Amino acid sequence: MRLRLALAAVLPFFLLAACGSSGGSAGSQDAGPTRSVKHAMGETKVPMNPQRVVVLDTDKLDSMVSLGLTPVGAARAEDNQTWPEYLGPALANVKPAGTLGEPNLEAITALKPDLILGSKFRQAAFYDKLSKIAPTVFTERVGITWKENFLLDAEALGKKDKAQQLLSAYETRAKQVGAEFSTLKVSIVRFRPTEIRMYGPDSFSGIVLGDGGIPRPEVQLLTGQADRRFAKLSQENLADADGDAIFYSAFGEKAAQSQAQVTAGPLWKNLTAVKAGHVYNVDDEIWMTGIGVTAAGKILDDLEKYLTPLV
Repeated sequence: MRLRLALAAVLPFFLLAACGSSGGSAGSQDAGPTRSVKHAMGETKVPMNPQRVVVLDTDKLDSMVSLGLTPVGAARAEDNQTWPEYLGPALANVKPAGTLGEPNLEAITALKPDLILGSKFRQAAFYDKLSKIAPTVFTERVGITWKENFLLDAEALGKKDKAQQLLSAYETRAKQVGAEFSTLKVSIVRFRPTEIRMYGPDSFSGIVLGDGGIPRPEVQLLTGQADRRFAKLSQENLADADGDAIFYSAFGEKAAQSQAQVTAGPLWKNLTAVKAGHVYNVDDEIWMTGIGVTAAGKILDDLEKYLTPLV
């Protein structure tokens, strides 16, 4: 009888301790040792070696594959979009977790992540809910800060030293490749469903060219603009797309249709680079949406492939 009374007295304390350890979310369960990571939304304790990572932006897919890792789930630009082909078979078993603008919280919870990587620029409104599912680390912006983002993602993943090595190797190669093409002015053009853009020095692909010291047409430097990532092109100023060589891509099927129409028209065909045959249709996933060290390396591959015959 006394034993039963003693057990009855201590049982509530065991239950209270058990409830307290769960923290009320799948992501806060005891995952062993942790470390603190400072990021765009504050400071978060993350597992020393996260095993089940969900990523909410395309650059983080590149980050993980570059580091030899695979997420369990990822958000996509659009619901029907496939994983980037340039990253190879590493993403074959990754589960969809909503879109960049609307992460699927139910799907993310079901994946039982121990780390979520996202972007304040895209998912700030979801941060509180995401952080209740699992430790969540956000980068500030996308594109222009891609190197800083890669290092922060890598820090959260426990791979910052490897990331720094990869970045250093990329930057060394960029200078070597760019030195071969220092006499060429290279243009970057992208067709989107409702507009055409030329890409400036603060875009992802523009930064890669800048790392190589490869010159750009003066108009594409976007001097004086607050946003030097891109500017719109129209029929009236399509000549601004010209250069010694033009690399162009299309985002989606509608954009590809627009690209086909414009590149078949007289204004495009009248560009100096087009007349010379120095125009190259490249992979949009690499040049525009990859935004990572692996994609950057593949841009360098394209530059070597297409520009070497021109010098």
